[in-house]
Amino acid sequence: MPERALISVSNKEGIVEFAKSLVQYGIEIISTGGTAKLLKENGIDIIEISDFTGFPEILDGRVKTLHPNVHAGILNVRDSKVHRETMEKMNLKNIDMVVVNLYPFEATISKENFTFDEAIENIDIGGPTMIRSAAKNHKFVTVVVDNKDFELILKELHEGGISYDTRLNLARKAFTHTAVYDSLISNYFNQICNIEFPEELTIPMRKDIDLRYGENPHQKAAFYKSPLIKEISVSTSEKLHGKELSFNNIIDINGALELIKEFEQPAAAIIKHTNPCGVGIADNIFDAYNYALECDPISAFGGIVAFNRIVNSKTAEKLSEIFLEVVIAPDFEEEAFNILTKKKNLRLFKTGNLNKYRDNEYDMKKVVGGFLLQDRDLKNFDENVGFKVVTKRKPTKEELEALKFAWIVVKHVKSNAIVYANSNQTIGIGAGQMSRVDSSKIAAIKARKSLNDTVMASDAFFPFRDSVDEAAKHGITAIIQPGGSIRDDEVIQAANEHNIAMIFTGMRHFKH
Repeated sequence: MPERALISVSNKEGIVEFAKSLVQYGIEIISTGGTAKLLKENGIDIIEISDFTGFPEILDGRVKTLHPNVHAGILNVRDSKVHRETMEKMNLKNIDMVVVNLYPFEATISKENFTFDEAIENIDIGGPTMIRSAAKNHKFVTVVVDNKDFELILKELHEGGISYDTRLNLARKAFTHTAVYDSLISNYFNQICNIEFPEELTIPMRKDIDLRYGENPHQKAAFYKSPLIKEISVSTSEKLHGKELSFNNIIDINGALELIKEFEQPAAAIIKHTNPCGVGIADNIFDAYNYALECDPISAFGGIVAFNRIVNSKTAEKLSEIFLEVVIAPDFEEEAFNILTKKKNLRLFKTGNLNKYRDNEYDMKKVVGGFLLQDRDLKNFDENVGFKVVTKRKPTKEELEALKFAWIVVKHVKSNAIVYANSNQTIGIGAGQMSRVDSSKIAAIKARKSLNDTVMASDAFFPFRDSVDEAAKHGITAIIQPGGSIRDDEVIQAANEHNIAMIFTGMRHFKH
């Protein structure tokens, strides 16, 4: 049974009740600062840290627990004769439990208007040191960094004492807690020092949910979130209805939402296996969804649908006509929600109002033994940068609008990517092929309506003229692509031969 506990917490939820229970088990309490004040106000006898150390809290509280009396009390090995003799000789007392959570650095830097000095003052020094000391000596000391563990501690005290397995698990949590805390500080300093790719990198994440399984049922999986994410995303969205998520659901929801965030006008996107199978824009989301669905209604079965406007009842009725895995939108009108929740397994996600804010996050891809990090691909069509009409015929105003739309969509299609579109909907999409001409052919095969007078977008340059020739067979009138091939002249010549207008953007949009 512990004899003495040191309590110093920033998050004081439940701490008074917990401390009172410890006292009932005869455990002496040492405390600091605001925690000590709160406990005393609630009638709990405590020993002030300065009385325990014989040294006052100094430097505005920066130095209070950084003292040999504290760390000797935590770190001494109880079954070591040498340690025991040293403790007795120096009249030092054991500290058997450390209940500490840290200065609110994360909460501070999450505020809209915080200063650098505020951030610095909320970097805890004594807290992590005590936590690490207690976790290292977990054979003898219980370390508590999560208020949710109070109930477990009291249960085991009631049963006679805290087990070694519990102390070991709490030590594991403690080291993880300080590691995440330090990683937040590290990343903050990287940010203010404008270090894009630091020599060493730590990425703080917290588990949100265990998933039903990974990409396949025999794989285990969980979903982790960044603590500081502010951008509207799959990570910040609220699940309103439906069964548990799978690994693949989250990837597809992310793909659908990132695509739909590109548009200002009402838009709908249907995603299947990370690729759009239809995208539409209109004056209202009902028409936008119909445009998206027309592109590939067969592939839409079992898909993910994203909207950038609130879902109304008319659209909900249309959504109910086919099997869908997820619908994600800023919100749902009450009647629309009632219609969609009749399907008990359909997951409904609410994002809140979409905006243009984007977090400065890495785009990260995992390989065995490492990560690849890059900037996010957030750039789009810009007529002032890299834009160049390279053919004899310039695109018409209507063609230009269609090209802009297709260029946005093709960025979200797995490479090699080809998109055929008009100004408000995709007509055919060819994704993820090993040759670009095959993507061109597949996009035409998948088209449910005539490609006459539509446009073509390619995420990367054409290595040969064959894709242009293929597009011409189907009546494509304008093409947008990055350019940059050693055979650009041949490609441009092919476009001129077919009277196709062609734009070079000078920007590639590979998506692997």
